[in-house]
Order: sequence, then C-alpha cells, then structure tokens
Amino acid sequence: MSTALNISKGRQPATKPDRIDPITSSVIQGALENIAVEMGYKLMRMSYSSIIRESEDFGAALVDAEGRGLAESAQSTPLQSGPIPGYVRGIQRILAARGDVIRPGDVIMHNDAYSGASHGPDVAFIVPVFVQGRLIAFAATTAHHLDIGALSPGSCGIVEAIDAYAEGLQFKAIKVYDRGVKNEMVWQIVRDNIRASDLVVGDMDAQIAAARIGADRMVELVERYGLATFELACTALMDHAERLMRQAIAKLPDGVYRAETAIDGYLDSDDPTKKELPIVVTITKKDDSLTVDLTGTAPQVPDRPINMPLEGTADIAIWLTIRSVLLDTEIHGHIPVNAGLIRPITIIAPKGCLANPTFPAPTIARFCPGNQLADTVMKALSHAMPGNVSAGIGNLKVIAFSGLKDETHWVHMEIFEGSYGGRLGKDGMDAVDTLYANTRNNPIEDIETHLPLRVLRYELREDVSGAGKWRGGLGSVREFTFLSDGGASVEGEGHRYRPWGFQGGNEGMPAKLDLMTPGQADRALPSKVPHMNIGTGGRFVCFGPAGGGYGSPLERDPAKVADDVLDEVISVETALRDYGVVVSSRGVVDPAATVKARIRD
Repeated sequence: MSTALNISKGRQPATKPDRIDPITSSVIQGALENIAVEMGYKLMRMSYSSIIRESEDFGAALVDAEGRGLAESAQSTPLQSGPIPGYVRGIQRILAARGDVIRPGDVIMHNDAYSGASHGPDVAFIVPVFVQGRLIAFAATTAHHLDIGALSPGSCGIVEAIDAYAEGLQFKAIKVYDRGVKNEMVWQIVRDNIRASDLVVGDMDAQIAAARIGADRMVELVERYGLATFELACTALMDHAERLMRQAIAKLPDGVYRAETAIDGYLDSDDPTKKELPIVVTITKKDDSLTVDLTGTAPQVPDRPINMPLEGTADIAIWLTIRSVLLDTEIHGHIPVNAGLIRPITIIAPKGCLANPTFPAPTIARFCPGNQLADTVMKALSHAMPGNVSAGIGNLKVIAFSGLKDETHWVHMEIFEGSYGGRLGKDGMDAVDTLYANTRNNPIEDIETHLPLRVLRYELREDVSGAGKWRGGLGSVREFTFLSDGGASVEGEGHRYRPWGFQGGNEGMPAKLDLMTPGQADRALPSKVPHMNIGTGGRFVCFGPAGGGYGSPLERDPAKVADDVLDEVISVETALRDYGVVVSSRGVVDPAATVKARIRD
C-alpha cells in the first residue's frame, strides 16, 4: 500500500468581481511576502534561544482558510516555513473530529508529526484571521525548541526514542488561547515537563506575538483592498506560480529518472534493519507534471526516530529540491512561494517506509535522513538537468549539549555545517547548511557568553574535497570543550557513505566525530550517539564532510588548482594525484610537467 500526496485542491471558483488586474495581484503578493518577513524578524528579535535568534531555525507563513500556502518568510529555513500549510490542515482535521471550531481570539499550538508537523520540537502557533466575521486565513510561526520533554535533554540529538511517546510532549491542536482567554493550565503543563522552561516558553511567547502581528497585518491588507479583491488576488497568485512550475517541467524530456543513495542509520547496531538504509527516488515526467515515487526506500525503523513524516518532512525535501533545480532564482528571478508551485507534483510513498512511517513510529531525528532524501531527488534530476544540479552534498550533524546548574537545566543545540558538491561553472560552497536546512551558524561569542562551553577550533577541513573540474565544498572542523560537567547526544549522517561525484568528478569525504576525555583514550564515534555524561574538560572534535566533485578533475584549470594549494585547501601531493597538476608550494605551475602528468591511461 502506498500513499499518494498531492496537496492541491485545484483552482477555486472566483467571486465577484470575476477578474483582477496583474498589477493589483503583484502588489498584494508583495504585501503578503512582506508580512511574512516582518513576522520572521519580529520572532528573531523577541526570541530567547540562539537556535532562533542566531541560527534562524524558525518559520513564518500565511495560509488561506483551506490550508493553502500564500507566502512564507524568505529569511527562515524551508524546513520550518514549508510545512506550515500542513500544520494548518492537520489542525483543521483534528478540530473537526472533535466537533470544535476555530473562533476569533484563538491561538492554537500544534506539533503532531502525523498531522502535518515536521517533528515534535518544531512547535507551531496558529492565529486565525477573521474579516467580516468570516475565517479567511491563518498567520503562523514555527520554531525549533531546545527541549520538548523527551527522555534526555535536548530536542535534536534524541536518537534512541522507541516511539512517539518517548519523544516528548505531543500538542495536537491545543488552544492555548481560547477566544482570547489564556489557558493557564496548558502553560503550566508545558513548564512542568520541559527542561529550560523559561527559555522554551519565552520562545513560544515570541512565536505567538509574531503570529498575531501577521494576523493584524492581513486584516489591514484585506480592509484596504476588499475581501473579494483579496481572494481573487490569492487565486491569481497561486495560478501564476502553478504556470511557472508547469512551464519549467514541460521543458524537461519526458521519461523516468531514478537515483539511489543511503543513510548510515545506526552503524554500531547489530541489527541489519537499522543501518545502511537505502533511499530510492524515481521521478516520472509526463507533459507538464511530475510524479515522485519513493518505492524501494527502506522500511521504517519502528523503534528508532530516524523516520520521516511524509507530510512535513519528506514532501518538503522533494518540493524544495524540485523548485530549486527547475526554478533557480539566479535564472528566473523572484519566484512566488505558494501552493500553486506544488500542484503539478504528486508524491507516492509506500506506507510504512522510512519516508511514510505509521504511528507511533518515532520521527524526532528525521532531519538528516530528510536532507539525504533531498540529495537523492537532486541526483535523480541530474539525469534530466545536468547543468542545474550540484554533485553530492555533505550532510549535517547536530549535537545537543546540556548540563545542570543549581537545579536548572541549560540546553544548547549546535548545528555542524555540511557542504555542497561542485556545480557547473562553480566550486561547491564550503561549510554551510545544505538543501532544506538553511540555518546559520551560532557565533562563537554568543556560545561562550551564555554557556559553559569553549570553542577551541573553527576552521575549514583541508585536503579532503571531492576533486572535479569544479571541486566539492569543504566541511568545517569545530572543537568544543566542557567548562563544567554536562552531557551531549549526537544526531548526524554521512560517516559511512561518501557524497556522490558527478560527470567524472570524484566522491567527497565522509564526516567523522572524535570524543576526547581527560585520562582516557580518544574515541571515534558513529554518526548517532545517545545521551552521554561528559565531565569538565571533555572535548568533541567534529569533522564536516566534503561535497562531491563535478566533472573530470583533469579538466580543472591548473591556475585554480594552484590557488587551492596557496589557500591550503589542498596539498601539493593532492594537486598531482587528483588533478594531474604539478605545482610548487609557492603556487607556481609547471605547464610541461602538468601536460605530461595529465596523460593517463
């Protein structure tokens, strides 16, 4: 049995007036986008935790009354803003089943991974927008919270939860404000069951305030243009986005494009069903539509949290990658992000597979598998659009640091960057979040100011990038030490499999992680580590992966190879071995020796 996912309900019948001019539509589109951006900035500036304030791991979006996305915050991560329409639809289903309705003044909290949410720590707060007594839209924010009451401190880094109940508090369409009245008992439950509750609840309050600002701005916008004109504009904007996507799809050759990659899973497990798990993507292009079939992807892991919700994670990985490849903003300019973009795309996923698990399979560690799914979609599209993709990406890693001081928990989530593969005409980007993640790094100054941690190293990882005509990006090396007793858990990927090379490019380099404990031998850790106690002076050294190369390394401009040697990106020996370039440590290329070295069998 498979699940087919196509969120679109198609074009809706217009109300009078029956037409709208494109200028008015564009002005309303710009207003919607600006409202979402304002919500995002307000949330950033009001938040308490660095994961929102600095890393921008949040979302803000506007959704119509039917659960169709209208606009999202451009500065937030796609994995946060993208799922918001799914959150809204999930809330609507749950409330309808309860016989409840949405009223003015309601604020609804939701994080159910089986009803639209991306995973439990990404909690949404939804504010309905009423005009003339009628529900017309929703303003919503999501954010990653540093603790959600799981079995061990943190939210990412939880890699041993046996089911959804072990992952922390589940909020299924909970009205934290009911007709404007705060539900104090719900907030008390939250505070009593979450570590670092002042931090988490402070961030939640910021989310509510930002969503309310968005709702107020929408009311002002509708009152300015009139409800009928506003609704016509929204329909026109979604239709326009759909046309853009269909036109881009139509340019591809009809055919079937398949790719397979794999995730580590639990490399230290004795159970073969928990490690080295395939992700398979088959894209069928016909006319101006795409079907993305995940048949062949590994079965869900029923008692480990690396499963990906189909709606909220897997769909976002697929839609984002297709949009990025087919409608690159560098070529096409600004692309409106709304429900119209996804109408031409249908997703098929076998029920019970890694990308469409069944409740109560845990999902809290879905981040890295979802990023690998996005990479696999990119690989499949490379057969149809080789000039628009990168080679294999270096996946990410998250370490949840925590500790206890004077009966109060501190929790910190650190996202360790990956890297992009080489691209046509460009080397891969170094030390950045990849694909659907798009968060920023935490400044060292912020970490050391607020936490008992010291950052000893932060530098590029040298001499490991996937060689190619355009080389893969470099990962980073980051070293943390504990200034007091604490603990940590690790959620990561990319220790077993190298990022793929493309069109003759070499594979990239896997990640690795070392733990150094005073008085003990250094330990090489797998990509997933459950919570462990770490004493003062304990150190993590995290080596980020390097992206794959694009094109034959023997075609790389010798001057670029020499520049990489001068920048200490690669060594003289690597220049000769991988690129066939004879260059001195001072960056001087020997042309004759290089020509001879590049004549290989």
